[in-house]
Order: sequence, then C-alpha cells, then structure tokens
Amino acid sequence: MNKKLINWLICILILCGILLGVGAFSLSVGSAGIPFKKIIPLILGGRGTTEYSILFDIRLPRIILGLAVGSALSIAGVLLQGMFRNPLVEPYTLGISGGAALGVCLNIVLRLNRIGGILSIPASGFLGAVVVILAVYSLSARKGILKIQGLLLTGVMISFISSSLIMLIMAVSRTEDLHGIVFWIMGSLEEPNLALIKVVVLISVLGLFISYLFCAELNALALGEEEALHLGINTEKTKRLLFILASLLTGCAVSVAGVIGFVGLVVPHFIRMFVGGDHRILLITSALAGGAFLILCDTLARTIIAPLELPVGVITGIIGGAIFVYFLSKKQVTLGGKR
Repeated sequence: MNKKLINWLICILILCGILLGVGAFSLSVGSAGIPFKKIIPLILGGRGTTEYSILFDIRLPRIILGLAVGSALSIAGVLLQGMFRNPLVEPYTLGISGGAALGVCLNIVLRLNRIGGILSIPASGFLGAVVVILAVYSLSARKGILKIQGLLLTGVMISFISSSLIMLIMAVSRTEDLHGIVFWIMGSLEEPNLALIKVVVLISVLGLFISYLFCAELNALALGEEEALHLGINTEKTKRLLFILASLLTGCAVSVAGVIGFVGLVVPHFIRMFVGGDHRILLITSALAGGAFLILCDTLARTIIAPLELPVGVITGIIGGAIFVYFLSKKQVTLGGKR
C-alpha cells in the first residue's frame, strides 16, 4: 500500500473519530444534561424513560440532520469551487439559498402552511431553489455552452434580487409572520418530521456517491478548461452535471434546515489545507468535516443560553469564521491550498 493511500486512510479515520466524539458530546449535553456514562445503559434498557425520549426523540434526529446537511453543503462547496476554480464560490453564491428563502417567505406570508401543513414549508423552499436553478442555468447557457463567469454573475445578481424581495416581504408582513421568517432564515436543525430527515440523509449519501464519480473530471478542471479538454474531458457535460448536482444538494439542505451559511465556503478550504486538492480525498473528508462542524455548532446553539436556543447560522458564522482566520494567519496558507 503506497504512502499517499495510507495518509488518506489516516485522515478519514481521524475525521470519523472526531465525528463520533462530537456526536457523543452532542448527545450528552443540553438543558437536561445526561452523563456520557449513562448513554449506553439508556440505549440498552432505558426505553420508556424521560432521558431515553430526550436522546432518541430530540437529540439524535438533530445530530443525524446536522450530519446530512453539513455534508451536503460541504460537498456542494467542493464541487462548485472545483468547477469554477474560484475559492470564494460557495453554494449560496449562485442564489439558490435566496430562492429557497423567498419560497418559504411567500409560504409564511400567504399562510399556505395552514392549508398544506408543516411539510409545505420545506416543499416551498425546495420549489424556490429549483426555480432559481432553472433561471440561472437558462440565462447562462448559450447554444449549449455554459459560461462559467456568466453563471457566477447571474447567480450573484439573482441572489441580490431574492434578498431584496425578502426584505420587501418582511417590511410589509405581519408581526407573527415576521418572527417565523427571521427564525427560518437564520437556520435551525429542529426538524420534527423524521421522513424529511431520512430524505435529506438519502440525498446526501447519493450526492457523495455521485460526486465521487466525477473526481477525475474535477481534478482535470482544476488545471483549466482547455487542459481538461486536452485530457479528453467533456467539459460542457461535466459542468452541467456538476452545477445541477451541487444545486440540488444545496436546495435540499436549505429547504429543510434554512439558510446556514459558511459551511460550504470554508469547510472545503479548511480541509484542503491538510489533505491537498485531490478530489478523491477532498470530497470524503469535507463531507465528514462538514457534518461534524454543523453538529458541534448546533450543540453550542442550543446550550450557550439554554433553555433558549440560538439560530445555528449565527454560530457557524462566528465560531467558524474566527477559527478559519486563526488558521489562515498561523499556517500561512492561501485560499485554495498550501503555499
């Protein structure tokens, strides 16, 4: 077994250990603290107790959703940064989150959730994301050729338009609706519907599997489109598929958990500092790190001022941004790889 493969396996095992540790920490802390040593006995024979319900009905679903959403956003970030060759591109840059947020705002203001039930909120969010995906793609494609810079600029402009429309809706909405809109926009992993959580988990796993099939294309695109063409890559088809895959992963995550920024932008950078730019290892490690990071941030969000809960998007921005700036200054790395 060569040295590179051994190093990759070590990285994956370390991140799996961190993910398990963060998951165990998240299970044991909260407004009702459960000592870690009691978790195993509760799992084996605690059915029917209050602590068992807290573990399996409240905390475990949040951990699973955090893993799925964090992984989906991180995978989308890796795909888009590799496709655009731009370290500042993230899943939300293309306006997908803005479209999803606009769909949810319209749902809340028009009181559609009273007719369609609670599931209509993620459904309207996903519908808004799909509308934006189709708009960005159709405006950027010319004669079957997807212009990367045009795609980026169109996405940014649609993101601004969506944000402006959301502010307009918030300005004229009722007070009770305004609270729901603001809380959703800042992100939360408090999703009571287990079926939705299963859907997000399934899509995240499929997203990682399908993304991995494009490792060679992503590594070739990192050299430039012309170089990728010379290597035999069908760049137009690859760009189309990568854009659709990253957009669907983002739309699915945002429609269930709200707008949780930072994860798709910085987690791939942070992991790239340690494992390099080869997408064969970058995709897997970023998915694991994104899940662990979001679970940790959600744990902090629900414990810092317990019993009140902070929006998880606030924690990802403050904690994640500070850690990333610290590592940038200490390790003397550039965005996109080791110096």
